Amino acid sequence: MNRTEFVIATAVILFVAFLMGWFASWLLHRLTRVTQSDMNELDQMAQALHEAEETRDQAISWYEQRESELTNRLREADAELRAAMDGLRDARQEAAELRDYIEKLNERQA
Repeated sequence: MNRTEFVIATAVILFVAFLMGWFASWLLHRLTRVTQSDMNELDQMAQALHEAEETRDQAISWYEQRESELTNRLREADAELRAAMDGLRDARQEAAELRDYIEKLNERQA
């Protein structure tokens, strides 16, 4: 192989390597290309996700507010129940005292 053949063979090899690189680059660009319709779809999905997150945040806020209201109502009901039970206990005690008093009066008169 003389010098001219070597230069031509090297040039051909380099040209083939260049073509293979160019083809690989073109193929990669073609496969990973994002079209305008894909971008529109991604924008719509992002908007839908944003709206879903806002709805979720509103639902969580409503749930926490509702839980707070119900907790307060439960505390009020417990306080009212304790007050009613204390009043009932006092009324029973007073009724027992009045029975005892009436029985003592009846015993004295008899």
